[in-house]
Amino acid sequence: MRQAVGRARAATSAGMRAVCSPSGVRGAAVEAAWIAAHLALYPLGFMQERARTGDARYTLEGLPPIQRGLVIGDVEAAGTPILLVHGLVDNRSIFTLLRRGLRRRGFGRVMTMNYPVFTSDVRLAARTLGEQVEALCAETGFERVHVVGHSMGGIIARYYVQRLGGDQRVHTLVTLGSPHAGTRAAHLLPQRICRQLRPTSDLMTELAEPAPGLRTRFVSFWTDLDQLIVPKRSACLEHEDLVVRNVFVRGVGHMSLPIHGKVVHEICTTLAHLDADGSTRTAGVTPMLTRPEATPPERVGRPAVRRTRHKASTGS
Repeated sequence: MRQAVGRARAATSAGMRAVCSPSGVRGAAVEAAWIAAHLALYPLGFMQERARTGDARYTLEGLPPIQRGLVIGDVEAAGTPILLVHGLVDNRSIFTLLRRGLRRRGFGRVMTMNYPVFTSDVRLAARTLGEQVEALCAETGFERVHVVGHSMGGIIARYYVQRLGGDQRVHTLVTLGSPHAGTRAAHLLPQRICRQLRPTSDLMTELAEPAPGLRTRFVSFWTDLDQLIVPKRSACLEHEDLVVRNVFVRGVGHMSLPIHGKVVHEICTTLAHLDADGSTRTAGVTPMLTRPEATPPERVGRPAVRRTRHKASTGS
C-alpha cells in the first residue's frame, strides 16, 4: 500500500513539474488553442473524403523544391500511401494540419479513415481498418502502406498488425500518444471500449502475447504533458518481438501531438528514408536496426541512433 501511495505521489510530483515548467506552460497554451480550433473543425470531419485524382505524379512540373526533392530521392517513398487513424470519439479533422504537412513534404497519397464515433470494440475497429487498407492497396497498386494512429487509433492499428496479419500490409506504424500499456484514465468511464484500454484488460494482455516474425516497423511518440495517458510511459511500446523506436517529446499535450512541428518533421523523415526491409538508406537519419542494443535517451529534434526488439524506452 505504501509503495502504491509512493508511486502515486512521485507521478503527481513529476506531472506538476512538467506542467509548471516553461515548456509545459507553452504546451498547455498550445493544447488549449488547438482544442478550440479542433472543436470548430470537428463537424467537417464527418464529411466523406473526396478522392484526389492528381496523387499519381509522372512529372516534377509545378512541384515546390521540398516536394520535388522527395520525388527525386525516392519516388516509391513519395507515392507510398499513408493512412491516418483517429482516436476515441474523434474523426479525421484531428489530422487537418498533419495531413497538410505530409503533403507539403512531398507525400502524394495521404488518406484518412473515419470509424464510428461510438465504436465499442477495438478488435472490430481493427477489422474495419484492415478492409480500408486492402481497399487502399487495390486502388493505388502498392502492396504496403504506412499507418499513423493518434491515441486509440494507434492501438487499433497495432491490433490489426499484431493479431490480424496486418504486418503483411503495413510497412511502418507510427503512434501518437497511444496507451500501449493501457491507461489508468480509462477507469473514469464504464464503456466497454474504455475497459479495453485499462492496463489489465484482456485486450492489453492479448497485445502483450508473443508476436514473432512481424515485418512492420513501429515508431511511438510519447510526452510528459499527456493528460490522458497515466502513467505517461504507458505510451511507450515495449514488446520483445516488435521492432520499435520510442520518441519522447517534451511539453506537448495529447491533442497537440498531430500538429507539433517537430513531430511532423520526424514522421516525414522516417517515412521518407525507409527501404523495403525497414533499414535506413540516408546518412544522418535515425536507423531502424534489427538487433537489441543499449537504449540512449531520444528526443524529437535530436534523434539518437537506436532500434530494439526489447525494452525501447526513451526520454527522461
